[in-house]
Amino acid sequence: MSVTLYGESPGILWQPVSPRLAVARRVGALAGAVPTLAAAAVVAVLWTRWAWIAFGLLALGLVIELAIIGRQVSAISYAELPDEIIIRRGRLMRRLDSIPYGRLQYADMQSGPMERRLGLASVTIHTANPATSGNVPGLPLAEAEALRERLTARGEAQRAGL
Repeated sequence: MSVTLYGESPGILWQPVSPRLAVARRVGALAGAVPTLAAAAVVAVLWTRWAWIAFGLLALGLVIELAIIGRQVSAISYAELPDEIIIRRGRLMRRLDSIPYGRLQYADMQSGPMERRLGLASVTIHTANPATSGNVPGLPLAEAEALRERLTARGEAQRAGL
């Protein structure tokens, strides 16, 4: 499935990441926020009622974060061009990473516990300069493996001058 976002060039087929990445990120956000909310509630009950203000602000922040995660994930996509891979992300603060295959040293694949449970993986593209490296998160496992293999083959071909 390919989509065109932001009115970009119609010649580029952007591949979106899996929407299940939003689920993984939301679970991570909840895992970090629930203990803090519980601590604020305990302080409010045992110590001072003013802590309910902190509890409410933390809960509001969590709700906003959970809503934003879906928008962030839907803005992540990548495109494989003949000479480079382009990775873009962000709606408000847009970022576009262009990595020529000739600069690619290797591509690896990672999958944390939540990603594995959801059948997702991330492909990280390494170059000699860490500032020009890139990451494509939240791909279905088979797609991530295929992307890593294609990138590795294209990088070797470009370095060999073929």
